Amino acid sequence: MTLYWLRYTFGAVGLSAFSLWLLRHSSLVGSSDIDNWIQAAKESTTSFWEEHVQQPLIAIRDELFETFRKRHKGVMEMEEVQLTSNSLHRMLLAFSEQTKGQKLPENLTDQEMMEIVMSRYEKEVMHPLQNLIGGELARAMLIQIQKLKLDLETAMLELDQILKANEINFAILAALPAFFLSLILLYLARTWLLQDKGAEGRGRMARIWRRLLLVEVEEWIMQFQAYMDQGLEEDAQWMYGMTLYSLDQLCKAVEKNAKETDEWPRLRQDFIKLVKPDVSVEHKLAVVSRMGRMYECLLPYSKQL
Repeated sequence: MTLYWLRYTFGAVGLSAFSLWLLRHSSLVGSSDIDNWIQAAKESTTSFWEEHVQQPLIAIRDELFETFRKRHKGVMEMEEVQLTSNSLHRMLLAFSEQTKGQKLPENLTDQEMMEIVMSRYEKEVMHPLQNLIGGELARAMLIQIQKLKLDLETAMLELDQILKANEINFAILAALPAFFLSLILLYLARTWLLQDKGAEGRGRMARIWRRLLLVEVEEWIMQFQAYMDQGLEEDAQWMYGMTLYSLDQLCKAVEKNAKETDEWPRLRQDFIKLVKPDVSVEHKLAVVSRMGRMYECLLPYSKQL
């Protein structure tokens, strides 16, 4: 209480204020705010689930398991475009042969025949009223309409193929918010299960922090011996105090994990040896080295696996 009175005071004040705020909005005083918030949270969760999880997954399922049906539909659309193309080819061939008055070669392309039609159309349009009744203007216009229809069907088919090819991408994009939220929840669950918080945890970072504390203990012991050799006894006492502080931190960090693996009785004896002033520095350094090699709670994370 003496060390953490400020923290406890702010905690008690905050808890009291939160309790009063919660009581003010609860049904105990006739307020329905909390019930409304809970209902709104449920509706938001349901909406998020349906929009970003359920519907994208259904879309992905349909895309994966209805490939044959969509492929059959695409084949039918391609056949319709081919029919329009064949009809346009026949119309162009008949018009060009009638215009030229001769049999055209078989290898003549639709683009070349379209040039013949457009050339005839330019001549006919010079006298539109006369040629609309007795000329070839109407046929040329119908051929252009057929060409426009073919272009539209081809463009729609290509656009439809692009959209179909990207349906699964659109579904995945819609599911990304739920995916990232799942990753965050998974990370929080992993952190809670591994208890990878501070040096007392079980995860990789906790093991690294414990080994760093062990390195600090070794460093303070070596500094203590160095000052003693130089005759600086006052500075050596400071180093001894820092050694005790680091040992206290290390002891608190490993106690829980060592008790779970039944290593605590032997590890506690090693801590006592490191604290005793009458134990030689060489012996203490040997104990520190053995602690880093032998005890499971002080081993590197990779060795645990």
